Amino acid sequence: MQSKSIATSEEQQEQASKVVKVPLVQIDAFADALFEGNPAAVMALPEWLPDAVLQQAATENNLSETAFLVKDLPAGIQAPNSAHPAYHLRWFTPAVEVDLCGHATMAAASYLFDDVHPQAEKLHFHTRSGWLAVTRPAEGQYTMDFPSEVPAPVAIDPDIARALGVPVTEALKATDHIYMVEDAQTVIDLTPDLAFLASLPVRGTIVTAPGTGTDYDFVSRWFGAEAGVSEDPVTGSAHCQLAPLWAERLGKQEMLARQASARGGTVHIEFAGERTILTGRCVRFMEGTAILPC
Repeated sequence: MQSKSIATSEEQQEQASKVVKVPLVQIDAFADALFEGNPAAVMALPEWLPDAVLQQAATENNLSETAFLVKDLPAGIQAPNSAHPAYHLRWFTPAVEVDLCGHATMAAASYLFDDVHPQAEKLHFHTRSGWLAVTRPAEGQYTMDFPSEVPAPVAIDPDIARALGVPVTEALKATDHIYMVEDAQTVIDLTPDLAFLASLPVRGTIVTAPGTGTDYDFVSRWFGAEAGVSEDPVTGSAHCQLAPLWAERLGKQEMLARQASARGGTVHIEFAGERTILTGRCVRFMEGTAILPC
């Protein structure tokens, strides 16, 4: 009986010792000041941990996204340019892993530029959406090169229109539903049925309008479904869908957008056909150490 108890204790101690300490940084992306934009957690790992651990860590962080970084690239993958640092990057919401996340990529780049590669001019990230690049044109400012996604017109779903609670002028579909409304104030004042929007079989729903009467070319908000986020403060990947739409409507390639969530965030956009260039600022809120099972 005694020997069994000792063995159990030793097993517990061995299990408890199988942990890894990793830096944990929380950064507000697309933010001109602290407590604006979209907060993301950034965790740089020595190697990939089990997916279940990554998901649990993202759930524990309880932010719209956690960015996980590993220096080693997958087997057979080569960096686009060996002169620039390259990382394998993955993004998790509190519920799922996602294919593309703009604000968490910007936050990851901010961490690497400031803490790991202060002399670097460009960073490359291998992701589920291919290679992404981030540069730093000015102190605290970051520019991301992302794939564009052209939305296609679809019929207005009366149930979605009813859930939004405002007159809808047009509907489109890309990764997300995109619903056009008449003006920016309608977007700002929107109080949709979040429970219904969360039930839709789609990543999320974007509501957008021209920025007439504001300082912006267009405004938007983003409400999640399968991504497990009720409302995202600022969504970089959504602007990769909105950029082609508004570039055509406004007849301009360079635009200034505002995601009109409660926190709010500003996105500078350059639409370049198959690529969308997004620029914003980052502000660091918190840094510490996470202890993860491995």
